[in-house]
Amino acid sequence: MTLEKQIEQIYSSSEYRSSYLEIFKIFLEKLDSGEIRAAEKIKGEWQINDWVKKGIILGFRFGKITKMGNFIDKDTFPQKQLTPQKKVRLVPGGSSIRIGSHIGKNVILMPPMFVNVGAFIGENSMIDSHALVGTCAQIGKNVHLSAASQIGGVLEPIGAKPVIIEDDVFIGGNCGIYEGVIIQKKAILAAGVIITAGTPVFNAVKNEFLSQKNGIIIPENAVVVPGSRPLQSNPKFSVYCPIIIKYRDEKTESSVVLENALR
Repeated sequence: MTLEKQIEQIYSSSEYRSSYLEIFKIFLEKLDSGEIRAAEKIKGEWQINDWVKKGIILGFRFGKITKMGNFIDKDTFPQKQLTPQKKVRLVPGGSSIRIGSHIGKNVILMPPMFVNVGAFIGENSMIDSHALVGTCAQIGKNVHLSAASQIGGVLEPIGAKPVIIEDDVFIGGNCGIYEGVIIQKKAILAAGVIITAGTPVFNAVKNEFLSQKNGIIIPENAVVVPGSRPLQSNPKFSVYCPIIIKYRDEKTESSVVLENALR
């Protein structure tokens, strides 16, 4: 029986067996290694793996609250342990990474930051100070997540999409990306951009709003800045509206280049 079928079976069961905890430990190991993910791109489309979120929920169901060092949490979710062999830089200063999250090679983690269970961070990415990578959020390769940026997590409802940040994206300081928003390859978000599933985003290059039919998807190479639009009911007032002002060019490329020496 596949791990997916085992998790589905245990999730739908009302009983508890000691063997279930062993299966959960195998599940966590595969999340840690990146072998399984809460979402993955298949034939160009992102697919949500609901069973992975069910597996995480099982950890909360089976766990007992206990003291682990300076933390008090379910014993099924200890703090993730990194080794020099993983080639990850975790700088001292109060950061925490939960077990069951995948941290790729040459990732830099600046204090204080937090990565939650089920999250995936690709190789050569940087998670800067006071940044959050929420439950099941997917971060690609060569991503720069600037200070105080928040990548929202999702565990319930089961069918809800996680936030997805594709490869080579630059997220400016104090940005907030939530509710299943997808940021496609090489997009740039200026400091302070907030995007949720219900946020209208205006594409000034094409003079149109992005479609919200399948959730907000910021297109490849888009450069997004904070903006506003008149309130329809009262044009004297404005409401928040991120704006795609252009697509990446040589000038923007040079402003977001990553330094290999840091990795």
